[in-house]
Amino acid sequence: MRPRSLLLTLPLCLGATLAAQQPVFSSHDEVESVLTEAGPVSVKQITDGLNHPWGIEFLPDGRMLVTEREGQLRILDRNGKLSRPIQGTPRVFHHGQGGLLDVALDPDYAQNGWIYLSFSEPGQGGASTALGRGKLQDGRLEDFEVIFSQEPKIDGPNHFGGRIVFDGEGNLFLTLGERFQFDPAQDLSNHLGALIRIHPDGSVPEDNPFVDDADARDEIWSYGHRNVESAALHPDTGDLWIAEMGPLGGDELNQPEKGHNYGWPVVSWGYHYNGSKIAEPPTHPEFTDAVKHYSPVISPSGMVYYTGQGFPEWQDSFFIGSLSGRQLVRVEVDGHEVAHEERIPLPDRIRDVEQGPDGYLYVITDKENGAIWRLEPLLPPQQG
Repeated sequence: MRPRSLLLTLPLCLGATLAAQQPVFSSHDEVESVLTEAGPVSVKQITDGLNHPWGIEFLPDGRMLVTEREGQLRILDRNGKLSRPIQGTPRVFHHGQGGLLDVALDPDYAQNGWIYLSFSEPGQGGASTALGRGKLQDGRLEDFEVIFSQEPKIDGPNHFGGRIVFDGEGNLFLTLGERFQFDPAQDLSNHLGALIRIHPDGSVPEDNPFVDDADARDEIWSYGHRNVESAALHPDTGDLWIAEMGPLGGDELNQPEKGHNYGWPVVSWGYHYNGSKIAEPPTHPEFTDAVKHYSPVISPSGMVYYTGQGFPEWQDSFFIGSLSGRQLVRVEVDGHEVAHEERIPLPDRIRDVEQGPDGYLYVITDKENGAIWRLEPLLPPQQG
């Protein structure tokens, strides 16, 4: 149960919130307010009526792209109005955890117009995670092409991963799950349980760690992962950070290094669902251990590195969405270690978190009637 003692009960009509910048979107209702280390924070609803939203991304004009797991891509305008589903998106395997997943803009979007979508791709043998791109033109996604497909396809509804992160050097990372298959996460001849690194056109960078290994997939950057639905780049160091779901306990925060093996399913800080123990990472020094692990689990999904002016106290922090924890987990890192952590309780399961151009945080809730909320300071900033 989340700590209700931290929540503030305030009237919806309260209008005293002052902010560093004008919010991008008009809000409809105040959902709740919460006391944080940055002071009291208002949680305002921008829109609802989304069917299990999964990923959000801001367009240069301030509008927001939103994916719904059952297969729709929508645009949220600045009045909080959702568009009809954008035509031209790929057919998805919508079952269990599968469907339309993340959305991201090419770093050179202003010049090339590419929008990237990850999704569960149906095919012979089942489904797997795929990545494609297209261009938004006249309300349609045109010229959509698949640039990567996880192999092999597996029958089953679980562990698709799916977060997209550009690395600042002309490459992108895509997180993958092991499709609830366990042992194949240790096998480099497939993409199950791997983090992949490719060029934006799907080609493989020559400096990937396994390009000279005939028995390995060239796209793999790191492996031995279980299911990674959180990923973000540290803008100062250029390091990728991920948070991945453990089994019964043992969620992990990792900074995945080139060619490293993170040990699943041989080791874990959690237990199997039947209660049996899994060997702990220190018993197998050949594997790279997590930077931090979480038991009970937080069920991490979505992640952003915050640099905005809306919350000066939160600058240079990672924010991780939490499904089972119904919270945001704020993490400050020092090099490759966690220096500080804060839990921010929220009313629902949080699927994704993003920094808006107004400097506030936006989150989406994982439910049939999913919503988009904005977090903003409840009180004016302190004057020096």
